[in-house]
Parts: sequence; structure tokens; C-alpha cells
Amino acid sequence: MVRKRVGKVERRTKETYIKIELDLDGSGEYKIDTSIQFLDHMLSLFAKHGLFDLKIKARGDTEVDYHHLVEDIGICLGEAIDYALKEKVGIIRYGEAFVPMDEALVLLSLDLSGRPYLAFDLILKRRKVGTFDTELVEEFFRALTNSGKVTLHLRQFAGRNTHHLIEAAFKALGRALGRATEIDKRIKGIPSTKGKL
Repeated sequence: MVRKRVGKVERRTKETYIKIELDLDGSGEYKIDTSIQFLDHMLSLFAKHGLFDLKIKARGDTEVDYHHLVEDIGICLGEAIDYALKEKVGIIRYGEAFVPMDEALVLLSLDLSGRPYLAFDLILKRRKVGTFDTELVEEFFRALTNSGKVTLHLRQFAGRNTHHLIEAAFKALGRALGRATEIDKRIKGIPSTKGKL
């Protein structure tokens, strides 16, 4: 019997409450309610373009600011990815996506290496998109890479519009992670000469 590649995470702190369910072998269905509409939109794009089924319910001390909630959602999503992958048997491991969004062009390349590292090279000139602090995009990606044990490079090749750049980044995350988590029947065991990721 093949184990379903589903990660479920529930996290409660004095600042946030988050419940996430991620199915790596989904069809892009999502139900996301973080109380931050811009983040809901970005995570919906991630799920749709990665073909992941994703449910998120999250609340936090947004009356202070969005930092704690955005960071903790990144932590929980990374944990869900890591749990869903388990031993990483048969996965392609690497994924990349060039995503255009009007004038913006973003590359995201990742390795499900077990070694967290983030190279973040987006130039977000606006401090806010609506009520969302754009510096939190990097915080989200850092939290996800650390808890998901992912090596991730995010690079901007063109673009001026901050919304377009962020949207391209989340779509690219979905596309690249979707590719990296695919099972290739030719791969026997773990895709590493070490025998472990």
C-alpha cells in the first residue's frame, strides 16, 4: 500500500494558531483563511500552480502587525512539506520555474536537500501592498526553507511592480516544488549518493 503524501501540522503559541493540511498529490484545490487577504491570495496561487491540495486556517496577533502570523505560517507549511515527503524515496528532488507576471520575471530554483538555505534576491521597492508589509515575503520564505529543510534560490530578472514580483515568486514556488516532489519510477530509493536527504 502506497502511503499518502500528506502533511498535517497544528501549531499554537501565545501569538498565533495555525492548522495546515497539505496533499502533495492533489489537483490544486485550496481552502485558505489566514485573516490576511493578500497572503491568502499568494498561498492560493502556490497551491493552484503546484497542484497541491491545501487547507489553512490561521489566526494571530495581527493587531500588532502581520509578522508573527506570516512567519509561523511559513514554519508550518515547511513542516507540512517535510512531513509529507518522509524519506523522500523516488522524488525528483530538484525543481525550478521561470515565471513571468507582466513586466516581472522571477526564477525560483530549489533542492529538497535536507539542508536549509535561502538566497533571496527580489527588489521590492514598495514597503506595502495594501496592508501587507512586503518585507514579510522574505520572512515567509526563510521560515519555509528552514523548517522544510529546503535549499532555495529566488532571483529577479526583470520587474518594477511589487505585486507582480511577489505573485510571480509564489507561483514559481508552487511550480518548482511541484516538480521537485514528483515521483520518477526510474529513481530507486533516495536521490542522493549519500543514501539520505
